[in-house]
Amino acid sequence: MKGKISRFSVILVFLTGIFFCLWTTSTFSQEGKIGYIDSIRLRAEFKEFADAQAKFDTDVKTWQDEIAKTDAVIDSIQDDLDKTSLMLSDAKKKEKEDNLESKKQEYQRLTTEIFGPGGRAERRNAELTKPILDKINQVLEKIATEDNFIMIFDSVNANIAYAKKTLDLTDQVLEELKKLQ
Repeated sequence: MKGKISRFSVILVFLTGIFFCLWTTSTFSQEGKIGYIDSIRLRAEFKEFADAQAKFDTDVKTWQDEIAKTDAVIDSIQDDLDKTSLMLSDAKKKEKEDNLESKKQEYQRLTTEIFGPGGRAERRNAELTKPILDKINQVLEKIATEDNFIMIFDSVNANIAYAKKTLDLTDQVLEELKKLQ
């Protein structure tokens, strides 16, 4: 076990050294500027974002109303069951309980279908924002190329909004990893 940890440590240090060497060589051989954008301000001031947000908010309201109707049906069935359960035969009571359970499952399915991962809301948001984000990325690349920016960060979440492809060391690191196998 100690030999494996030691070997792993040597490999990790080696890879870190290679990465550092490649990064410093690549970074210092590049001339250019680094800039940033404020994506919150872009969303607030770029009209297409506001229009897309308004459309999305309308869709969300419609979906919430659809879910609220199902919830109201569940409440109604539950109230009816609570009020009449003592007077119902076992068969009729079971039928109403099954109906209630079915409506609860429908509510869960509908909520997940709309607001769950990969649901209607997520797909609609992507549909509305993708063309806008494509435009922004096109503008970022144009500015970066014309004004010699090598990287542009998003100040809101510190992500890279643009970087020259030559600064991406992934291929080089993968090649070095392949040599180690």
